[in-house]
Amino acid sequence: MSDATRFRTTTRHMLKQSKEYASQTLMGGLSGFESPIGLDRRDRIDALKTGDIGFVHSWDINTSVDGPGTRMTVFMSGCPLRCQYCQNPDTWKMRDGKPVTLEAMIKKVDRYKDLFKATGGGITFSGGESMMQPAFVSRVFRAAKEMGVHTCLDTSGFLNKNYTDEMLEDIDLCLLDVKSGDEETYHKVTGGLLQPTIDFGQRLSKAGKKIWVRFVLVPGLTDSEENVDNVAKICASFDGAVEHIDVLGFHQLGRPKWHELRIPYPLEDAKGPSAKLRQRVIEQFQSYGFTVY
Repeated sequence: MSDATRFRTTTRHMLKQSKEYASQTLMGGLSGFESPIGLDRRDRIDALKTGDIGFVHSWDINTSVDGPGTRMTVFMSGCPLRCQYCQNPDTWKMRDGKPVTLEAMIKKVDRYKDLFKATGGGITFSGGESMMQPAFVSRVFRAAKEMGVHTCLDTSGFLNKNYTDEMLEDIDLCLLDVKSGDEETYHKVTGGLLQPTIDFGQRLSKAGKKIWVRFVLVPGLTDSEENVDNVAKICASFDGAVEHIDVLGFHQLGRPKWHELRIPYPLEDAKGPSAKLRQRVIEQFQSYGFTVY
């Protein structure tokens, strides 16, 4: 198969016209962070294990859907899943991120702590998959809690065992991606296993943590009534920890990144859900007693 048939490309002209692409790609960049110098590969591996450094893709100050209030959202590099609808395939490889010291990250949180407190916001770790770097994330969360700053973990829960019970203590809110309600569909969507997500949600519930569930609705992939019902049953197993469920309609804003990285995009011609389909899914979740957005 030739490259011409395997890949579709986004022209430079198209990128210039795409404000959505720019916001998805650039976000907050890494301005204000200094990379550690003089560290060889072994030093970096050791510092990663202790949480003295983290590999960061970018960060942003926003008031969107990454938790309550105005938030500093930090996108960590590295992810074990390969979701078909991933918006940020440029975060898959940890080595593509920039090493940032724990001290630099804590200083950044401290700089904005008054804003966070005034707006009811805080810091959110996203990705990639933030649980690939549990030592760094948990140490930043510990420092944030000492400042009185709200903490939020955005995760698939796939790396459930990476997080200890002690680390859970410093999480105020978890944005938990429940990508499917059965193992077969979950594996098709992500290449991974569903059970670790369920286990992590139940651990959060037992620890008294609040959960906002995210479910991406992709016509022909995650939209079957059976799959949605199974997602609802999983959420019900979290014993009241779920404050609400966000039904996120699939869109094509991430497609230019797949093109730029020359990765074959499995949802090249997929469409977003219709209003009728989205309403059906919302009503399914509501029938289980959930607040749905």
